[in-house]
Amino acid sequence: MKSMNKSTDQNSSQNSAPIMMEQLPSMPALLGKVAFKSGRYQLGDPLPGLSTKISALHINPAHLQSYQSLCGFEQSDKLPATYLHMLAFPLFLNILIQQDFPMKAMGQVHLRNKISILEQFDLGQAISMTAGISRSNLTSKGLEWDIDVHAHVDNQLVWSSESTFLHRCKTDIKRSRVLVVKKYGKPQTWSVGADTGRRYARISGDYNPIHLTDITAKLFGFKQAIAHGMWSKARCLAAMDQQLPAAGYSVDVNFHRPLFLPSQVQFYSGQRQGQQRFSLFNQGGDQAHLEGFIS
Repeated sequence: MKSMNKSTDQNSSQNSAPIMMEQLPSMPALLGKVAFKSGRYQLGDPLPGLSTKISALHINPAHLQSYQSLCGFEQSDKLPATYLHMLAFPLFLNILIQQDFPMKAMGQVHLRNKISILEQFDLGQAISMTAGISRSNLTSKGLEWDIDVHAHVDNQLVWSSESTFLHRCKTDIKRSRVLVVKKYGKPQTWSVGADTGRRYARISGDYNPIHLTDITAKLFGFKQAIAHGMWSKARCLAAMDQQLPAAGYSVDVNFHRPLFLPSQVQFYSGQRQGQQRFSLFNQGGDQAHLEGFIS
């Protein structure tokens, strides 16, 4: 979890009743609304306590296998830590398109993600999943704000996620020192194909133009298409999957520089102070795409 500056820490305003869904909404319809969602955020305003809930979500075995294959996991009944986060993506979007959400939906930067795998469960069981805005915090770069997701099976919490996003805006807060990302272990070299963003979009429904083609990415200020951050996290976890239990652990990741497509990357992993540390660098080893640890 990030440390909070007490002088600027904000909690979301009083939570309202969650928006209930009987089934996940149409992704094309959601993305169309996201593209045209405007913002009116005023510095210092608390965020509304918006949340979205679906009570009976079921995992499609064929979809799970496609996800495992794309991200590098072995085909098995072991649920990748990142899979439920990907399923929750429509719940995220449904919060961003609400009239009470005060920021533009497009352009929010994913900074950090923590996933906790608490309990194993039968993948055929119905999952109740809720996503909601929680903390927010002013920084030198703008407003950092969180969406938390909780998954329950038979009224038991089995999985949770905390995602921190950045809404860029001017503040008077001084920049803090940037820590150097360290490398542990010997590197593995991976080739990340030009179509990785499109392939992940077909499975996740995340058709953000910055991930699809160089032409669409350039419209939003990127020189090339970039990989989805949660694909990068999943690919790192797949490389360590044999070392991970089925449940009882958490995975924290900080996202740094975009991973342009196609790319050669260097993956590092090693033990440090009782934790499995890992990172993903560019081919030259001088730019970190992400860093994380398992506890």
